Amino acid sequence: MEKISDSLTLHNGLKIPGLGFGVWQISPLHTAKCVKTVIKAGYRNIDTAEGYMNDVICCEL
Repeated sequence: MEKISDSLTLHNGLKIPGLGFGVWQISPLHTAKCVKTVIKAGYRNIDTAEGYMNDVICCEL
């Protein structure tokens, strides 16, 4: 990946952003909305962790 706007091509031909999205320091109230938005934008690499204290909300999408 040379530019932040570069994408990756999956084996089925679909393209996804080459850069992932992390939910660290996003409040639990906003996490679900943010994750839904980036999924619509094509993101599939979404970093969540129990330590962020907002991962349960992500799983409820």
